[in-house]
Amino acid sequence: MRPIQLKRLSFAVALSLGAAWVVPVYAASPAPAEGDNGMVVTAQHLATDVGIEVLKNGGNAVDAAVAVGYALAVVYPTAGNLGGGGFMTIRLKDGTPTFLDFRERAPLAATKTMYLDTDGNPVPGASTDTYLAVGVPGSVAGFEMAREKYGTKPREELLAPALKLASDGFVLEPGDIASFADGNDMLAKDEAAAKIFLKDGKPYELGATLVQADLAKSLAAISKGGTDAFYKGETADLIVKASQVNGGILAKEDFEQYKVRELEPVKCSYRGYDIVSSPPPSSGGLVICEILNVLEGYPISYLGYGSAETTRLMVEAMRHAFVDRNTALGDPDFVENPVEKLTSKAYAEEIRARIDPYRAGVSEALKPAGFGESTETTHYSIIDMDGNAVAVTYTLNGSFGTGKVAEGTGILLNNEMDDFTVKPGVPNLYGLVQGEANAIEPRKSPLSSMSPTIVSRDGNPFMVIGSPGGSRIITITLEAIMNVIDHGMDLQEAIDAPRIHHQWLPDKVYVEPYALSPDTMRILAGMGYDVGIDPDWTIWGEAAGILVGGRNLKQIEAGDGARYYGAIDSRATAGAAKGY
Repeated sequence: MRPIQLKRLSFAVALSLGAAWVVPVYAASPAPAEGDNGMVVTAQHLATDVGIEVLKNGGNAVDAAVAVGYALAVVYPTAGNLGGGGFMTIRLKDGTPTFLDFRERAPLAATKTMYLDTDGNPVPGASTDTYLAVGVPGSVAGFEMAREKYGTKPREELLAPALKLASDGFVLEPGDIASFADGNDMLAKDEAAAKIFLKDGKPYELGATLVQADLAKSLAAISKGGTDAFYKGETADLIVKASQVNGGILAKEDFEQYKVRELEPVKCSYRGYDIVSSPPPSSGGLVICEILNVLEGYPISYLGYGSAETTRLMVEAMRHAFVDRNTALGDPDFVENPVEKLTSKAYAEEIRARIDPYRAGVSEALKPAGFGESTETTHYSIIDMDGNAVAVTYTLNGSFGTGKVAEGTGILLNNEMDDFTVKPGVPNLYGLVQGEANAIEPRKSPLSSMSPTIVSRDGNPFMVIGSPGGSRIITITLEAIMNVIDHGMDLQEAIDAPRIHHQWLPDKVYVEPYALSPDTMRILAGMGYDVGIDPDWTIWGEAAGILVGGRNLKQIEAGDGARYYGAIDSRATAGAAKGY
């Protein structure tokens, strides 16, 4: 029997029904979407439609990923963006994997202590709410490099759907209204943002049409002139002007010198499945591989989903992996990352030997000597008829980033600089306590948790998966993989299942409601674990995944399923999985 899955009644749906408050709803997971020729899963249904049309018109998965990325910048402004950055993991039809890093970079004028006061303490809001929080955007450069190197369609064709959605507008449905709910007050504080995302100073109502004329102008410039139009033309000039007028440090040189990095993905195996995921400056792939390597030594399937023993082992693996993440990792151009060590089976064996079978570990005891990301990222997964697979996670960091729009561009600006170590030992927006390896330096990218991941088996694509969720991205992605491989769930169940999370510091096991039974929580507490329901459980990511050959392992092994199955997290309010 599958665990009962927790579903959320979205705030917008509650409003549309006249409800004064929101109640969680319990139901079995719906069946995953099916398709034999291609599958697109995104956090906004119109963007999913864009990707499907690109595939139907002969584009490959990379073409669809580029078109979806631009479309999300229009229809999912809480995280879709031109003013942020992210990562793209690609597995080509011949099995060749690669990874594009279009993460934001620190401006040339950035300094290690730029967010500290004269006493050396962090200035509240400086790294999240001001123009000083803005890193150099990378999304446009990333999409264009992907298209030019691995796509087949012209730029104008892939930008046309986003341009139309921006210029003609799109009708706001319940999920769209819900995505604005937490951002309206912040957007109201910025004149340029308020003109776009509010109507006469008030939130848009259900059924209204959102037109973004300035964003359409920016998209049209990119369509005509490519990356130069964004990084060397009027768009960059307007962003730099807004930064300088409002106390920021962005300069035209920052845009002109921006470069996408193509990197070797992180690779590991788990119970016969091959995994490729994000390398530094993302910590995601390394931490997922480290945790899986540790857990591979235990009979997780036998121990069972949600049992005290499975949970305890997951928590201890997470504890050890996150201490490595938060103290040792950083931008590979600035830091020597111990990739080989962290992904090795031998290192996992060392960690298993240090795990006490009877008592909870103590995070403070793992702190190295001298040691002193919001749900509003978005992920999408795509696969085409030839088996090319793409996983993309990109972000503004916080919901709507800084909440600021550079006048005349229609582009929301990120607050990604908060992902750097503002001060060693001081938590960032997501409670992560990080070290010197992630200190601020010019042209450096901050450490990320984004984990666009592709799993294969016997040389064939098996799963495409990723999620938003700040520091929880890693554990959300990890648990979706385990739920399919270890627990036999179908893809939708695997993504919907209630989650647990531990990130070294604070030394607390966070759980979603109904992830663990009261008896299990009592057993864990008796072993010394600080375990409790996360007060922010309503924002635990929106995973988007694809499974190849069946809705679950049993059907895949029987060989009687459709070719592709797609699932968007039931926590998502506007997303869609569609195949054809």
